[in-house]
Amino acid sequence: MSHEYADRLVSVLRENRNEENREAMENYMRNQFAFFGIKTPERTALLRDFLKKNGNPPVEDMPAIVRSLWSEPQRECRYAALSLLDKQAKYLSREHLPLLEEMILSESWWDTIDHIAPHLAGRIHDKEGADDYLEKWIRAENFWLNRTAILHQLRYKEKTDENRLFLYILMHNESKEFFIRKAIGWALREYSKTNPEAVKEFIEREDLSTLSKREGLKHINRLENVK
Repeated sequence: MSHEYADRLVSVLRENRNEENREAMENYMRNQFAFFGIKTPERTALLRDFLKKNGNPPVEDMPAIVRSLWSEPQRECRYAALSLLDKQAKYLSREHLPLLEEMILSESWWDTIDHIAPHLAGRIHDKEGADDYLEKWIRAENFWLNRTAILHQLRYKEKTDENRLFLYILMHNESKEFFIRKAIGWALREYSKTNPEAVKEFIEREDLSTLSKREGLKHINRLENVK
């Protein structure tokens, strides 16, 4: 079901479509999704101007607005929805986790998942706790839910729950899915910026995939090369 605020925003995006950019953007995403052809800087400027004219929507309207934008075929509408959620991030709570789950499960790819995981799901968990959802997602058969659970602590730094991070990695260590192996390496690489010793010991101890090891050791190797 469409929402009037979302419809106005979609109209702005549609009016600024760029056919020259569209084909290249669709090719970059393996032609899985439609695009208006609006690159990030222009889309950011359009949203800024739109918000000046229309204001930020009430947080209670956000689920309906996001669902309306998420139902549009063009990927820029989803990016706009994520930007609107970012602007309301301090008001998001556990009650928005079902919405995030819907978003994760709908035509998923790294472009939306890698924003939802640390910026939205991770923020809500850090503020209020979301163990029940994280446990559900890490055990799900959908690998995008698994990836979200693995990556939710990307921005936690010294607040990272090391035991949870390593446990979630080991639960999917034998996965052949590229996006899971890549997520494991990315999560380890980010945590190595806070605790390189723990990450190096974990990688040496566990039988990780070559991709996960390579990604996980990138920061550690740079540190060691500087010495």
